Amino acid sequence: DDQVLGTRQMQIALRRLRKFARQGAAEELDVDGTIRETAKQGILDVQLVPERRNRIKVLMLFDVGGSMDAYIAECEKLFSAAKSEFKTLEYFYFHNCLYDHVWKDNHRRSSTRMNTWDLFHTYGRDYRVIVVGDASMAPYELKSAGGSVEYMNEESGEVWLRRLRQHFDKTAWLNPEMEGYWHYTQTISWIKEIFENHMFPMTLKGLEDMTRYLSR
Repeated sequence: DDQVLGTRQMQIALRRLRKFARQGAAEELDVDGTIRETAKQGILDVQLVPERRNRIKVLMLFDVGGSMDAYIAECEKLFSAAKSEFKTLEYFYFHNCLYDHVWKDNHRRSSTRMNTWDLFHTYGRDYRVIVVGDASMAPYELKSAGGSVEYMNEESGEVWLRRLRQHFDKTAWLNPEMEGYWHYTQTISWIKEIFENHMFPMTLKGLEDMTRYLSR
């Protein structure tokens, strides 16, 4: 359960977070319906149904830079797995803690910023949110206005994390740091509390527990 995961294992674990519905034009062969109607008519009567689509919408927020550099490979695998499993997948980046903006392209972070309020207005409550980060930072980065190491944020990261939790119906924090070390870092405990214990390790069991929670 605590092994390092490959992309395929992540795909299988994330597959729990799927709710299918038939939507759109009738383009997929309905085998049972075709057999039934053909038997009734006495001639071939092809029946079509809309394609089954996964209607779960996922928003992923990735912590990048600093201590997260050690987990780049794992995060790349996770994103690849999520992209293959979810038809509606949106993603953004932040550094250490969520503040008043996120960005789409880490190489052009200053020109691809989105205000976090705009993020809330753009993506509805029904999006399942997965925050990916080690939750490891100086206490002031989470608790204090002006705590960001990059600029002078007017409100603390804790305020923004609580807003995130209030806006979306289901949010979870996925932590690549080994769970056995979590109690050594104060901010991990604080963020876990903010997320009402919905922080999960990036292991097979952690992913399964996370998707089980998000799919309820």
